[in-house]
Amino acid sequence: MIHVLADQSSTLEGIFRTFGVHWAYFIAQVVNVILVIIVLKVFAFGPIQQMLEQRKARIAEGEENLKRIEQQLAESEATTAAAIAKANEEAQRLIEEAKAGAEALTEQKAREASTQAQQILAKAEAEAKAERQRVSAELKKEFGRLVAQTTSQVTGKVLSDDDRRRINEDSMAKVEA
Repeated sequence: MIHVLADQSSTLEGIFRTFGVHWAYFIAQVVNVILVIIVLKVFAFGPIQQMLEQRKARIAEGEENLKRIEQQLAESEATTAAAIAKANEEAQRLIEEAKAGAEALTEQKAREASTQAQQILAKAEAEAKAERQRVSAELKKEFGRLVAQTTSQVTGKVLSDDDRRRINEDSMAKVEA
């Protein structure tokens, strides 16, 4: 086994010599690479990773805000729809009240017009009745005068006021009967 290790060791030394590897330079280069990795990790990769984590947190926060805004928008739309429905109901109620008021007003005006028409008819009837009575009174008076005049001409005698009155009453009684 020692022999195998010795063969391997001589093979490695042959390879290192072929490629020009010097142990002191090799160790120095390994130390340099380790130092560069440490410096990069501390000053480059660390801040970059921290910045990426901050971005990731901001993106997650933005997504949460977006969800919250969408929820508020949905609630706002629901509230708006409810307000519109309530406004429509109120408008419909006002329209119905206006229709009822208009119908009541129309009915009241019709009753007033009917009452006025009845009053006008009653007044016209009263005026016509008064006119008939006036005309009747005039006719009776004229009829009485004509009867008295005719009687005085037929009898050839001048009638006294008392005779005229009696003849008028008799003729009126016969006309009214």
